Amino acid sequence: MENKTQKRKIVSSHHLATSGGWQLSEFEFGLIVAYNGFSRWINRCMAASGYPTLGSLENMVLHNINHRERSKRLSDVCFMLNIEDTHTVNYAIKKLVKAGLIVGEKTGKEMLYSTTTEGVDLCNAYRDTREQCLVESLSADGDELSQIAATLRTLSGIYDQAARAASSL
Repeated sequence: MENKTQKRKIVSSHHLATSGGWQLSEFEFGLIVAYNGFSRWINRCMAASGYPTLGSLENMVLHNINHRERSKRLSDVCFMLNIEDTHTVNYAIKKLVKAGLIVGEKTGKEMLYSTTTEGVDLCNAYRDTREQCLVESLSADGDELSQIAATLRTLSGIYDQAARAASSL
């Protein structure tokens, strides 16, 4: 019987919380909740910025294509966002082109995408909404956030390697 004073662990799935893996399950639950909160946030931020019809993926693709004001290939966007299913990103790109937020230009055999003036304006409105609603209320230290981001990138590599290992079983 569990000691009532002992703190229960918050895990994603109790059946995955083995004696050696409960911390990972606890982390994964935090990641699941954070991802869903982040997705909800970017959708609501975009809606507040004047464009309520974009989904999470379209939102991330738009910002990635707008990043550094350089044209991007489909494979560049997929690589940067660590998305394996290129067809989902391609569909998001088609929706963004149809909405007039990005434009494609054929260069040789490749299609390069860049943001239109409307797309840049929307990204800037999103930035302003983000500053007002999120950045101003964030109490975390900038260096602390950078360390968390580095840890998440490291864990992404570990999960990718584990996925490759699982694919070979």
